[in-house]
Amino acid sequence: MKTNPPRAVLPIALVVLFSAQTPLSAADKVEETESSFLFGWGSVPGDRASTRGGTSDGAPVELAPPAALPNAAVAAAANDYERDRAAILSMVGEYRVSFHFLETLGLSEDFAPDRPYHSWATERVHVLEDRDGFISLQHTLEMYFVKEDGSVSEPSLVKHWRQDWTYENREILAFLGGSTWERRTLGSDEAEGAWSQAVFQVDDGPRYETTGRWEHRGNLSYWTSAPFLRPLPRREHSVRSDYEVLDGFHRIVLTPTGWLHEQHAWKRVAGEQGGEGAEPASFLASEFGLNRYERIVSPSLDAARDYWEKTGPYWEIVRRVWDETLAERKRFRLKDKVKGEPLYELLFEPAEDIAAGASEFDPAAAESAIRAAIESFVEDAE
Repeated sequence: MKTNPPRAVLPIALVVLFSAQTPLSAADKVEETESSFLFGWGSVPGDRASTRGGTSDGAPVELAPPAALPNAAVAAAANDYERDRAAILSMVGEYRVSFHFLETLGLSEDFAPDRPYHSWATERVHVLEDRDGFISLQHTLEMYFVKEDGSVSEPSLVKHWRQDWTYENREILAFLGGSTWERRTLGSDEAEGAWSQAVFQVDDGPRYETTGRWEHRGNLSYWTSAPFLRPLPRREHSVRSDYEVLDGFHRIVLTPTGWLHEQHAWKRVAGEQGGEGAEPASFLASEFGLNRYERIVSPSLDAARDYWEKTGPYWEIVRRVWDETLAERKRFRLKDKVKGEPLYELLFEPAEDIAAGASEFDPAAAESAIRAAIESFVEDAE
């Protein structure tokens, strides 16, 4: 394969990952009058059982062989805290990631279930920071596409989501809906022995944060979150307007081939959680999601490693400016666009120039531009 520098892809490409299946010919397509089996629903019209999601063909991957234990480091750890740390760090690696989502029931009279969602990609997870009681993991999509002539494209990169883990964290940044977040203080009983997981957008802005506990029982290690709210995912944001937030819990399970991210969610139309005089909650449907991370031998995701070696100092400034901008705010709202542009476009363009060697990295100038961009998207909320 050629060694040209990887082509960066803006996050809008996240909704168009690799195809879930080879496209069918007209003769092979299922007639609407025929029925197919759909897990959880039984026999349904054929068009309802077909998946939506990725539209591009991904290059073949070679999976790594299963491990004898999901993570030997967990079994070898001296105490629960070290077992938890080993479990979190076991998520580091190079993976084929499959994204599966299915609406499992409806709660409104006129509910019509959406088609199942399925796409996949190749992704690298690496450690940004590892210190006492804190681990930060960065996800980067590195995708190879099969072109019309059968050849494989150069790697395309997307700086993906980030997850920060904090031990016995007493303060979390909770999503409330309506592009609004609020700092909440946890009781000592809630925080004791627990790990919070904070998830961040591609622009390093907040997405959601919750707390939970790891359980280790023989060869089974898993983390289960407390219930929490999160924004519409990108796969839904551009195509759905019939609900406002996802309300549920997550579970992360270590497996012999990698790890599994379970998502259990109610699609909430309106209403606040609790509080005197709060509007009663209204729900559209429930959804079950499985994001399966399977370790790969090939392709090697070296382009993602090279990208971070070049742009790491830039994104470190972005993270610090976010921390400083939000530090004194109890409740705030994030704007979707400013002057017609989303924040990721303002932050990604300088990073792409740095990665391509098109501009010399000036930390002071970068920080000034980053701070101005981020502050323009943040406003205090009552």
